[in-house]
Amino acid sequence: MTGRVLAISSLVLFLGVWFSGCINPFAPGESDEDPLDDILGDPTTIEGFYQRFENAYELRDTSLYGPLLHPDFEFTFRDENENVDVTWSRTEDMFSTYNLFLQALDIQLHWSNFISMNINEDQTRTQAVRRFDLTVLLETNDLLRTDGAASFTLVRPDSTDPWQLIRWRDESEI
Repeated sequence: MTGRVLAISSLVLFLGVWFSGCINPFAPGESDEDPLDDILGDPTTIEGFYQRFENAYELRDTSLYGPLLHPDFEFTFRDENENVDVTWSRTEDMFSTYNLFLQALDIQLHWSNFISMNINEDQTRTQAVRRFDLTVLLETNDLLRTDGAASFTLVRPDSTDPWQLIRWRDESEI
């Protein structure tokens, strides 16, 4: 009987070692979370949305910027020369932003304090006005600096989904 117990114990030990070899401690398991959220900002939070926006600009990456914009996105700014408000669609903004990113050698965007913020009860819409500083170094070595405020309307279908920018009114003075 001891020979049988020894054989079973050996088999259990062998199988335990063999199965443990199937686990690679250097290959993490699958996760539902985006591993870039910690680095680039988690757009399911308001602060994370702004962090992702800032990183998209500083990295000059439209693949980070595009998902932050709602399909019905509108960007509005004041044309002081014509004394009118100008509104761009998502397509126009993506084209303009792509060209900015292409022509810039460096972009530094810094969000500072919120001037105001209102979140609806079910946390699916927020209106926020926040101060920023923006510096852009173009390929021509021209340095553009502006500061001001951006009025953002953020929306999402559910309180656990990422925020998307649906309305942006630029309140800076270029």
